[in-house]
Amino acid sequence: MIEETPEKKQATPAEPAEPEAEADIESPDLVGALAEEKAKAERYLANWQRAQADYANFKRYCQQEKEETQRLANASLVLSVLPALDDAGRAFAMIPAELADQPWVKGVRMVFDKLMAALQSQGLTPIEAEGEPFDPRLHEGIAQGKGKEGIIIKEVEKGYRLNERVIRPSRVIVGSGEEEKED
Repeated sequence: MIEETPEKKQATPAEPAEPEAEADIESPDLVGALAEEKAKAERYLANWQRAQADYANFKRYCQQEKEETQRLANASLVLSVLPALDDAGRAFAMIPAELADQPWVKGVRMVFDKLMAALQSQGLTPIEAEGEPFDPRLHEGIAQGKGKEGIIIKEVEKGYRLNERVIRPSRVIVGSGEEEKED
């Protein structure tokens, strides 16, 4: 019979782990390292969430910038067309009454109306001025005349808004408070 020597004896899986390994799991160094890693992970998560929010804000900002650029491009185009509209309006006002019913006058007026309709479909609206109270956000006072104080008595140049934004204020004459004498 062969006897086993203590040197050849091997540990079987059923034997309990060494007591030193269990002591290592609860050591203060490991607990501190674990807490440090948890704090680091929480910082990384907070930074990632901040970066995600920053990216969402950046995307929204870029979209707003794009829309604003488009609005400004439209405003630039409309501003370049307004002097021609003013000239056409003055020309229509100077047409003698006997020519107003001529077919060519009606045709030119229809073309003008189509142009105005196209601009209005893009958001252009005229600013009402005559008889309204003076509003420095909408009107540019160029003179004072006899009439109710603070009320616009005459519009010299039509003002316009493009999508609720004033692109050209109305140039107006404002009443000074002196009443006109009736003849």
